[in-house]
Amino acid sequence: MTLKLDPMTSGEFQDYLGFAIKHFAEEHIKSGNWKPEEAYRKAAEEYEKLLPAGQDTGNNYLFTIRDGSKEVGMIWLAHKTHEKGFIYSIHIWEGNQGKGYGKKALQEIEVIAKKRGLKSIGLHVFAHNAIARDLYGKLGYIEKNIKMEKSL
Repeated sequence: MTLKLDPMTSGEFQDYLGFAIKHFAEEHIKSGNWKPEEAYRKAAEEYEKLLPAGQDTGNNYLFTIRDGSKEVGMIWLAHKTHEKGFIYSIHIWEGNQGKGYGKKALQEIEVIAKKRGLKSIGLHVFAHNAIARDLYGKLGYIEKNIKMEKSL
């Protein structure tokens, strides 16, 4: 594996944005946070708020994950404060999952974050995503908050 993180091209960003809004909406529906009829609109609004200038939004770094010349996923790091970063998104495209790309991309983003002077990185993971939660735990991420809910 020859993994590298390349800044997204504008075409890659447009492809990612379409995927991300749909995926984010679906994850919120699956988690019971949003109703299907409102999910896509809410997801699009959230992305507009987070990336008002698209891939050129300051302090946001969107990368295409490549194994050699093959695109295998993407990762988005935001520089939130002087010392804190946040990974808004990491996706390994279907057919490439389970091959170590996510782990290696997270390790590479840590190198980038340290070069930018960050002392910590946070991220959000949906509770139903056991595979991601397990990976993040193995890489040293710890749970800081747990939100629980019971349907009646």
